[in-house]
Amino acid sequence: MCGIVGYLGSQSAVPILLNCLKQLEYRGYDSAGIAILNGDDLTVAKSAGKISFLENMLQEEGIPESHVGIGHTRWATQVRPTDLNSPPDTGCTSNFAVVHNGIIENYQAIKEWLQKEGHSFVSETDAEVLPHLVEHFYQGDLETAVLEVINRVEGSYAMMVFTHKEPRKLVAARKDSPLIMGLGEKEYFLASDIPAILSYTRQAYILEDGEVAVLKPEGAYILDWKGLPVDKAIFKVEWDAAAAEKAGYDHFMRKEMHEQPRALKDTLSSRISLDNRYVQLNEVSLTPQQIKDFTRIKMVGCGTAYHAGIVGKYLIEKLVRIPVEVDIASEFRYRDPLLDERTLVVVISQSGETADTLAALREAKRKGARVLAVTNVVGSSISREADDVLYTWAGPEIAVASTKAYTTQLICMYLLGLYLAQVRRTLSEEEIATMITHLRQLPQQVQMILNREQQIKKLAETYTRSELENIFFIGRGLDYAVAMEGSLKLKEITYIHAEAYAAGELKHGTFALIEEGFPIIALGTQESLLEKTVNNVKELKARGATVIGLALKGDTQLQECVDEIIYLPRTHNDLTSILAVIPLQLLAYYAAVTRGTNVDQPRNLTKAVTVE
Repeated sequence: MCGIVGYLGSQSAVPILLNCLKQLEYRGYDSAGIAILNGDDLTVAKSAGKISFLENMLQEEGIPESHVGIGHTRWATQVRPTDLNSPPDTGCTSNFAVVHNGIIENYQAIKEWLQKEGHSFVSETDAEVLPHLVEHFYQGDLETAVLEVINRVEGSYAMMVFTHKEPRKLVAARKDSPLIMGLGEKEYFLASDIPAILSYTRQAYILEDGEVAVLKPEGAYILDWKGLPVDKAIFKVEWDAAAAEKAGYDHFMRKEMHEQPRALKDTLSSRISLDNRYVQLNEVSLTPQQIKDFTRIKMVGCGTAYHAGIVGKYLIEKLVRIPVEVDIASEFRYRDPLLDERTLVVVISQSGETADTLAALREAKRKGARVLAVTNVVGSSISREADDVLYTWAGPEIAVASTKAYTTQLICMYLLGLYLAQVRRTLSEEEIATMITHLRQLPQQVQMILNREQQIKKLAETYTRSELENIFFIGRGLDYAVAMEGSLKLKEITYIHAEAYAAGELKHGTFALIEEGFPIIALGTQESLLEKTVNNVKELKARGATVIGLALKGDTQLQECVDEIIYLPRTHNDLTSILAVIPLQLLAYYAAVTRGTNVDQPRNLTKAVTVE
């Protein structure tokens, strides 16, 4: 899985393919390769490692001239990342080349059948069955062969195929993995994500499941899985390539953390009345009666999005007085969830392409539930298939470790909670207005915390030394939900083993791990629970732990029993989550910088998980 690109036009293909792949590096990968047509020869260059390895190889061997080609940056999901297993894959005669994003679930049966038909395989990848299948079914027309293939494979895929037998044609197909076609001046681009093509065009077709794109110099068109033409509207990308650049920051993650005040404002804008009296979600088509008829809500997401759902649960149950369950998307459909038309399912995904979350969405709709999506990407699969969408308006998030996507997801949780409470009349107008006033202040307060990042940098340098192996995050209520996200941020980019615990659970086994100097991050922003959190911290200190505390400005109880304290601006007690997570993001970032890890592309991780 990860990033795939394709090009057909009058320009030199190799520089364009390499540049497009570089725009997808944020997704993470461990091998890269391209395939081009050089005259009548189909040429493949690939290697394990970064794109720079591939570039050096091409420079040493000489970059051939070509006007059509495909490329791939791949995470090895099921096999070792070796030169032989690197993409693209070719058939027996090297007449056909394929790049593939996804997993072919029935590849073993197909491979055994093809071997009986005389095909020889050289790699361990599931993707290698695709060029062999195309080769087997090819009878002079590439698009017909691809249609035959997609009707026989099972699983998820976004694939691009070409052959020297038809040097003026490039064919692509999609199922459950994102794929777009960019439209230039007498040239066409294919990619798994929009940033890849923004240097060349902002006009694109977004392919749906079961659709096939056919590119020729004289024009491009889209077919359905039966080979019938599909009429599609052009999608215009409103943001430009500059939004995805580092803009002087050392890392995308730091840039994106500093973009949070703007992202929060954008996500709030137009959704709050000018007089700050009510929430207006014009993009949500739910009627007041439908909202009143809901008997429960289910939040579904993966990783950071799942953590946003946990905050949503705490908040919406309190504000709306309706039961809310939170599910990890990869578990959701396998437990046969109880759903009906009186259930609202909220699916949360930064990319809008998360495979497990997309599958959960489809399961929810199959069982008759109403689905509302919270996502950052307009035109993504989840945004198109949900009944309603709340966009986070965070702008492109490039770093693998999510920051501004998480905080804007929380804003959407706040807005949704207030909107439902407004319709169901579980809060008074005055209570809603008070919370909205505090919501309006959050972007400025986040900026205040970012302005003090040097304090957190020093803490990271002091307490996340290279020999540190374990750290705990604790909290109660909403603080526990934020502790989960804080621990995830730290572990994914520093490789420190970090765990979040509900503070009251420490005595049920976890105290056995506490020894002299054991580092603890203690969140204490929930005033109604602060006394209990302080008692938990005192128990940790009695066992020798070193504790860094987070508290709201003016609270002194926690300061008296911790080694270090980080103060946050005061806000409404139900809205502290956004402020509390900012220092944890900064702590993780500076810990990673101190330890010398790859901040934006942590090992083994990818930005958009498009396979199960």
